[in-house]
Amino acid sequence: MIDLHTHTTASDGQYSPRELMQKAAEKSISVLAITDHDTVAGLEEGAQAAQEYGITFVPGIELNIQRPGCEFHLLGLGLQTISASMRDIIQFLMDSRNERNQFVVSKMNEDGIDVTLEQIQSEFPGQVLGRPHFAAWLEEHSIVRHRQQAFDKYLARGRPWHVERVGANLDESIQAIYDSGGIPVLAHPMSLYLSWTKLEPVLVDFHERGILGMECFHPGARVGECLRLEEIARRLGFFVTAGSDFHGEKVRADRKPGHTCGGKKIDDRFWLEELKPALEARQKP
Repeated sequence: MIDLHTHTTASDGQYSPRELMQKAAEKSISVLAITDHDTVAGLEEGAQAAQEYGITFVPGIELNIQRPGCEFHLLGLGLQTISASMRDIIQFLMDSRNERNQFVVSKMNEDGIDVTLEQIQSEFPGQVLGRPHFAAWLEEHSIVRHRQQAFDKYLARGRPWHVERVGANLDESIQAIYDSGGIPVLAHPMSLYLSWTKLEPVLVDFHERGILGMECFHPGARVGECLRLEEIARRLGFFVTAGSDFHGEKVRADRKPGHTCGGKKIDDRFWLEELKPALEARQKP
């Protein structure tokens, strides 16, 4: 069992990189990728812990890409170094995220909640603030009963405190992943919110621009959708990955490490027959 998409406290996950590796070892996961949102801060700790637990570690990142009306995330898997171009993108995304968070706090203040961004940040030291942290803060301070209510009432798209994210440029992000020795993989394609008819030409364009892999198996999609995505990926020349997008039980109780759509265990083939050969081919001189 493997997992090529997980998150830690370096972004918006529940567990530290070391704790996540321990949990993976307890679940008999043999290969694990840490793909925190817009940061590589957890990779060093993750690599050390993976070695101690005998887990094959895949250093990664999940970049937010600019595209209106959808959630477009790009995984960089198998990072060897962190290039200057990657650091520039991370800094741009961090600055944009901080501006967005300040807008959210301003909206909260307008609705009578007396809090500053610094006060919220102090309750999540060392973490990259995002909507899950705001939801957790609202629950902790009894403004909502549970985190999902925070999204439903305040933070989701169309709700009063929602602020659109600014993403990175796609081509620059693809190049930054290559510059860092990794491979670009399209995360959860269903989040592009495109019909099947419109999706395929977009995927063709992505492949031509340098995205080589596609995360066809993700718990946010139905099993039938994932199988259809795999068929499209094969036809268009992508290799295929699978992940849990695990953040922790307190963040998303329905997601488990090493499991993907339909609660299915993630088969070793997505490492042995898909990502590993792609990384080896990429690293050949």
